[in-house]
Amino acid sequence: MVKAIKVMLIPNNVQKTKMFQYAGASRFAYNWALAREKESYEKGGKFISDSELRKEFTKLRHSDEYAWLLNISNNVTKQAIKDACTAYKNFFKGLQKFPRFKSRKRSMPKFYQDNVKIQFSNTHVKLEGFSSSRKANKQKKNWVRLAEHGRIPTEVKYMNPRISFDGLNWWISVCVEFPDCKETLNDDGVGIDLGIKDLAVCSDAVKYKNINKSQKVKKLEKQKRRLQR
Repeated sequence: MVKAIKVMLIPNNVQKTKMFQYAGASRFAYNWALAREKESYEKGGKFISDSELRKEFTKLRHSDEYAWLLNISNNVTKQAIKDACTAYKNFFKGLQKFPRFKSRKRSMPKFYQDNVKIQFSNTHVKLEGFSSSRKANKQKKNWVRLAEHGRIPTEVKYMNPRISFDGLNWWISVCVEFPDCKETLNDDGVGIDLGIKDLAVCSDAVKYKNINKSQKVKKLEKQKRRLQR
């Protein structure tokens, strides 16, 4: 069973700056890939696979003009290119409208994290490429704090981790695979007798109390009658 979990992040100022840099690089890579696909199509060329575009982008990263991309995790831009190619293919399959270029002002800042390299503790998440320092890793200076502790399980299989900014807060959403809990069914039947004192009495001697007869509910009923006078 796969379950999607979304938790708010509480990054410090240095981490916020890094996140915006990652989101900006992701947007740049997406727009670049979409522009390359559009250019190829207008010239009568074939669809360019994301693997080919990634090779081109690697050369771009090592050019002087785009050297700033070397400070960004390769998996962030790699996934953005893949997302652009998927959106482009879905348009020609009739599954969605033609993909739009992402705007710096109107598009939600977001980026991908590698599902193997991402790490969780009960209180923090370690994002790939935030620091290569062993000392920083040990002291968890590059670990981003989670607003809800223990919400995301540790040491499980993670799928499609995404970081996004809604204009106020940063969030992490991730799919987690849980083992299926299958209960063994049996042919045993049970008789249920609805009563007044007890809500239900089962043939296996299990009783379910009537909450309307509890002292708490009776007290609330009295308070309601007083207010209705």
